[in-house]
Amino acid sequence: MRNAPIGVMDSGVGGLTVVKEIWRQLPREAIVFYGDSLRCPYGNREPEEIRALSFRILDFLVEQGVKMLVIACNTATAVALEEARRRYAVPVVGVIAPGARAAIAATGNRNIGIIGTQATIRSNSYVKTLTQTQPELNLISRACPGFVDLVESGPLDVTTTLSVVAESLQAFQGSGIDTMILGCTHYPLLAPYLQEVLGSQVKLISSAEETARDVSLWLTEERLNRLGFDDPVHTFYTSGDTRKFVEIGQAWLQRSIDVRRYDVWEGAEGVAVTKERS
Repeated sequence: MRNAPIGVMDSGVGGLTVVKEIWRQLPREAIVFYGDSLRCPYGNREPEEIRALSFRILDFLVEQGVKMLVIACNTATAVALEEARRRYAVPVVGVIAPGARAAIAATGNRNIGIIGTQATIRSNSYVKTLTQTQPELNLISRACPGFVDLVESGPLDVTTTLSVVAESLQAFQGSGIDTMILGCTHYPLLAPYLQEVLGSQVKLISSAEETARDVSLWLTEERLNRLGFDDPVHTFYTSGDTRKFVEIGQAWLQRSIDVRRYDVWEGAEGVAVTKERS
């Protein structure tokens, strides 16, 4: 199992922000990534549907012989993490607790903003996680449902992107926050636009770095670190447009990747999920 890959799932390309950080911290580890771009975004779906989508992908990754699962999707983490930890024999890491830890370490005035999908914000997962250890924090949460579509649609138009970001972040103007949690792994791909609207005084918190640290800790504790010095082999799957996935993925990862199209729901019977974007 030590030389088995790490399985990483996301609703689309956003989870590549976590993959990039795992590569930086753990360059010898191999990755099998699945992005469900065909059904992205997950954030405006009902919890039952999010669980069905998430577990079908996680089942697929387990079938690939992975030694660990990383739910690199805040929405899926909020809805399915605890059940996934009971369901699978391998370690399962999410992205919410790591992001919360990073925000607590970063804030100077204890005023923290949280943005995410509708499902993530509705779950209150970040607020619960943050206040468990720091109940005196001042927290402002807002859903930004349009951000995922901006990223998944391909190359960003500067004018359109700034307009959508500015409108979505109006609630934070004059709020006094010094830290903003990017509660969706797609959002770091919008970081320059978010920073421009919020101002340089606000620290942007991506959970990717802390999540990769959690992965490293789990591997060490379970004695699952990859052996040998040969180059690891990485495999990428998407249920959507491979050309678009490669375009966005290579721009973000700064390396060439091969992407296979595979829909984990094709051929399945009794499927209770929809392909259409809600």
